Amino acid sequence: MSENSLTTDNQVTSYPGEASREMIEAGVFYGRKKSKTHPKMKQYVLMNRGGIEVVNLAKTAEALEKALDFLKEKVRNGGVVLLVATQPAAEEGVRRLVARFNLSYVTDRWAGGTITNFKVLSKRVEYFKKLRGDFASGALEKYTKKERLGLEREMRRLKELFGGLENLTKEPDVLVTVDPNLHHTAVREANHAKIPVIALANVDANPDVIDYLVPGNDKARKSINWFLEKIEGAIAEGMAGRTELKKEESAKLEEVKKV
Repeated sequence: MSENSLTTDNQVTSYPGEASREMIEAGVFYGRKKSKTHPKMKQYVLMNRGGIEVVNLAKTAEALEKALDFLKEKVRNGGVVLLVATQPAAEEGVRRLVARFNLSYVTDRWAGGTITNFKVLSKRVEYFKKLRGDFASGALEKYTKKERLGLEREMRRLKELFGGLENLTKEPDVLVTVDPNLHHTAVREANHAKIPVIALANVDANPDVIDYLVPGNDKARKSINWFLEKIEGAIAEGMAGRTELKKEESAKLEEVKKV
């Protein structure tokens, strides 16, 4: 199935025009085989071509708008975002988001209890920071070479697990992920803690565990980058709104002081 086979289909491109072309170019419409489609995801399937389900991009656009509106409001009100995407195809987009907003993230593997056992996680992160600091300052020179090598291996392991969580000082207010099937443990922990989940999810996902599900191709680099670019824009707007909100609060405080 090619992109050209879809660009002439009015059902796919009629809503919304520009956004639809953008999604087609990113390959967001590519679903999975019909046999792998979750029964509750059929509502997001437009048709089947060449044995592959085609995602209804009109519904993708609608779902994306709701997800981004929610995310903007959360960020505007000071909400903490945790980004979870361990697949290589997401690396570029994740790095861009992290560099721009200093987000907390997981890109290697999810450590069980990251959310549901947050107090223990925080202690492990602090231990990682201390160990790294001790290495940098030379405080571990008193140990034998064998002991230092052991501590170095431990530091590398902790960095893999917790390197992206150093700034996570509280439970996140929203979890953003790509491919909830791949990150089912993270999604389950978020569900247990009643933390809203935003996810780019293909038709093989269970929509019941995702609060803001954006249906689409969650495997291809282009599609993932498209989704993360939208997330980036929403966070940027939310942060701009947060700045304005602080200015308004400061102005009101000044008015109260004058009275």
